[in-house]
Amino acid sequence: MKQKVFSDIDAIVADVPDGARIMFGGFGGAGFPNNLIAALARKGAKELVAISNNCGTRDGELGILFKLDRIRHVIASFPGPHSNYFQERLAAKQVTIELVPQGILCERMRAAAAGLLGFYTTDGVGTEVAVGKEERTLDGKRCILEMPIHADFAFIKAQKADELGNLTYRLAAQNFNPIMAMAANTTIVEVEEIVPVGAIDPESVMTPAIFVHRIVQAKGIRYAG
Repeated sequence: MKQKVFSDIDAIVADVPDGARIMFGGFGGAGFPNNLIAALARKGAKELVAISNNCGTRDGELGILFKLDRIRHVIASFPGPHSNYFQERLAAKQVTIELVPQGILCERMRAAAAGLLGFYTTDGVGTEVAVGKEERTLDGKRCILEMPIHADFAFIKAQKADELGNLTYRLAAQNFNPIMAMAANTTIVEVEEIVPVGAIDPESVMTPAIFVHRIVQAKGIRYAG
């Protein structure tokens, strides 16, 4: 069995290349993999495509990557009022964004996880969200076709992992993290605690180990520069 537990957080992101598509879990301040983001900032990968609910809060969350000009495109549902560095990059035309309704963002990732090739929805019909998308009428309603969102990597945060990679989450950290874990080629997890196999009740497992590739225990945040 391949060893999933890493002791060095910088080593766990060492192979992330320039131009990678990365999903970042979290909703506002809850469940963001801030230690992994800081390690990615130190690594120096650039021209990244970020998939996240929001675009950072000042230096926090994705803010440090926008500050360092590491992201070229973002897919998000709510950039956020304090996403200062993202807003600066957007105004300077140094980053582009695809805005996606929050529920559709989740469903597009879930479609990727389930192997679906797309789905029709009434959300966004007649708005900028629908520009360039196939439209048809189903059951008397105008619908647009939404495509799945895949990623090379998912950076997520969990409360607890066993050595196989079974995960539990705390409260609102259950937001995007479990969905993203299933929709990426490689799922990298920072956790507060690593426990022996069998220590997590099977009924408490929220993300099964099959979706998890790398685990690191991380506390505190050390940003680049």
